[in-house]
Amino acid sequence: MVKVHIENYGCARNRADGEMMAALLYLAGYKLVDAADEAEIVIVNSCAVKDPTERKIARRIRELLDRGKKVIVTGCLPHVNPEIIDERVSAILGVKSIDRITQAVEYALRGEKLISVPDWRKRNLDKLDLPRLSPRGVHFIVPIAEGCLNACTYCATRLARGVLKSYAPEKVVEWVKWAIRQGYKEIWLSAEDTGCYGFDIGTNLAKLLEEITAIDGEFRVRVGMMNPNHVIKFLDELIDAYKDEKVYKFLHLPVQSGDNDILRRMGRNYTVEEFEEIVRTFKREFPDLNLHTDIIVGFPGETEEAFQRSVELIKRIKPDKVNVSRYSPRPGTVAAKWKQLPGWLIKERSRIMHRIRLQISYEINKKYIGRRLRVLIHGKGKKGNVDAVTMNYKHIILPQGEKGKFAEVKVKGATSTYLLGEIVS
Repeated sequence: MVKVHIENYGCARNRADGEMMAALLYLAGYKLVDAADEAEIVIVNSCAVKDPTERKIARRIRELLDRGKKVIVTGCLPHVNPEIIDERVSAILGVKSIDRITQAVEYALRGEKLISVPDWRKRNLDKLDLPRLSPRGVHFIVPIAEGCLNACTYCATRLARGVLKSYAPEKVVEWVKWAIRQGYKEIWLSAEDTGCYGFDIGTNLAKLLEEITAIDGEFRVRVGMMNPNHVIKFLDELIDAYKDEKVYKFLHLPVQSGDNDILRRMGRNYTVEEFEEIVRTFKREFPDLNLHTDIIVGFPGETEEAFQRSVELIKRIKPDKVNVSRYSPRPGTVAAKWKQLPGWLIKERSRIMHRIRLQISYEINKKYIGRRLRVLIHGKGKKGNVDAVTMNYKHIILPQGEKGKFAEVKVKGATSTYLLGEIVS
């Protein structure tokens, strides 16, 4: 029996694609193994959102080939920068060609090569029609759409995933029901931008959440990243949907810059003021909101004044977490053609922003000490302890606890990235 190993990189959406390919291979009679060393064929399900990630994956592909493995490359990299992929690979599949994974393996075994990337936009693949082979854990990823409605000048992902294609609400709901029947307690709604879900099919994320939270059972829903320019169009409706206890009080709302001129250059289609309006509205309704945002430092044209506006914004809104990215030009994007800032300056701004975000996160987390909170236990952590999440998706480390169970805990300590606690009942 031919052994196959899948390595997934990048976002939850990509991991879901990996699980679909795993199911197709399993049903075709291939043996899936946990380590590349055991496999004859390795599928590298790639990411191309950042230059360092791209280079890491390219090195990994070369390493596997040098060790005599047959390699199939899937994911975003073939669309964004195919030139970086070693020509010795056995197959290259686009993001809308994952249903051809068994054919790619057959080609590889025959010593032939399959490339299914050109004309990918013409394919109309509904991935919710594909089977899934998921780890037996606590959370289950449900893709709700592919592609987006934005045209950010720095983003290469849209070159891979294309224009928004929302999946039918009834299919999404059926997958959620299936996951709950299988014993999953946490549903991740995933897309390139959950905020524009349904705009192409006459619905929206709030309506979808209402259908999902009406499902019987004790489970929680974690909503993936949503962009401000879409959220503001149905903010009140979304707030109402978030009031259901089954929805984690967690909001990932990327701002990317605190300067309106930079936001225009980025093609973000909202203002800092609109972003802050969304944050204020959510925090007013949900005082314990766990707010995550993203900041890109060193974008072309970012002056010292523009950077300081980003710093001031972060200090003002006090997010629980800031994902700080150093700008790097991506192939095929508009911003890659503009004059770039020096690397040393980008690194310095990244260090400054990183220190600020750690300080703010620690100040927020310290306020949880002494509180009693309800949590969902995820299972064993990296250091032999137990990882759990609160109802606003704060990670908390416990000395013990049963995987997949809800429990009451008391917070005993805090760091900038997680809480420490113990079960009290």
